[in-house]
Amino acid sequence: MGILDTLKALFGSRPPAPAPAPAVHEAAPEERRQRARVNAREGTRVLIIDDSKTIVTVLKKFLRSAGYDTFEALDAEDGLIQLAQHKPQLIFLDIMLPGMNGFAALRAIRRDPQTRDIPVIMMSGNEQAMEQFFGSRIGADDFMKKPFSRHEVFFRIERLLDENLTPRRATPRLTEAQLEAAS
Repeated sequence: MGILDTLKALFGSRPPAPAPAPAVHEAAPEERRQRARVNAREGTRVLIIDDSKTIVTVLKKFLRSAGYDTFEALDAEDGLIQLAQHKPQLIFLDIMLPGMNGFAALRAIRRDPQTRDIPVIMMSGNEQAMEQFFGSRIGADDFMKKPFSRHEVFFRIERLLDENLTPRRATPRLTEAQLEAAS
């Protein structure tokens, strides 16, 4: 509707034109929902490290509804303890955390021979943290921007599944020299 038509509609000279038809791209959610989602095996252990209780609760609800076992930590230090205790098969790690940030926690995870092969999906809603993530790529397997949808969570997981439906690292291992350079 042009400016002249809008003015005429406002001042009553003729009724407003009908709203334009919805764009074609709105059909995409239906198409995506028609494809069966591929989940990791039931009982897959997932560690969620995020200082937002809301994010932890939402992720836990999504994952448990699909049969995953979840463990949670509200900071990186506790997350590293949970990591040693529960041996998760996948980690969701926030970048902006109190105390040790997500980048430092990721470096600790990648340096430890017991944990270096666990896939890590980094998360952030902070634009600067996202820029830093994409600039450094210090060994994370994927990135998820907050806020996120249920679909995005499972899409990110599905991209990391091997033929046995087990989460696996998406990127090659970093050498010790690369880890030092990222510090």
